[in-house]
Amino acid sequence: MGTSYWYIGAPNGVVICVDGMEDRQFRGRFYHGYSEAATEFEDIDQILFELEHFFDFLNFPHATTEERSFRDPGRRTENRQEREKVMKDKELLQKHGELGTFIVRVQHRQHNSWQGRITWMDENRTVYFRSIWELVKLLVSAVETTAPEAEEKEPSWFEGDDAAGLPGDEIS
Repeated sequence: MGTSYWYIGAPNGVVICVDGMEDRQFRGRFYHGYSEAATEFEDIDQILFELEHFFDFLNFPHATTEERSFRDPGRRTENRQEREKVMKDKELLQKHGELGTFIVRVQHRQHNSWQGRITWMDENRTVYFRSIWELVKLLVSAVETTAPEAEEKEPSWFEGDDAAGLPGDEIS
């Protein structure tokens, strides 16, 4: 299994390392190039909030909608500041989770959701997702196939109606 074609390819690319799963909730950590420390998460909600916070920190991809609040009506989005990377892509790609490792590249934050692509490093597969919901479905279905209690399940990550992309969307 060659890894020479794995890449982050975006300033906001992250490597998600899933270490455990219970009741369809996974826990683990994710890494990005702007910190050497991992950001840990205990469930799906937490990773989504942490990733959204990271994208806001970078202001990339730029959100097409802004948060509304009664508390701070004068809040404005700050201009994008250049952030300095402290970890190279090669170092990021060496991080691995016990149940699965994924490269996530969110290309757009439109319609109050995310669009982008996810690479399941363990299976060398990449799929485009059109929403946060599809991203979550892809992550959960992939991790379920590798969880110790799911040894006999067939992977459904790229099959039938469970797949996020349309037929032919897969990249090998």
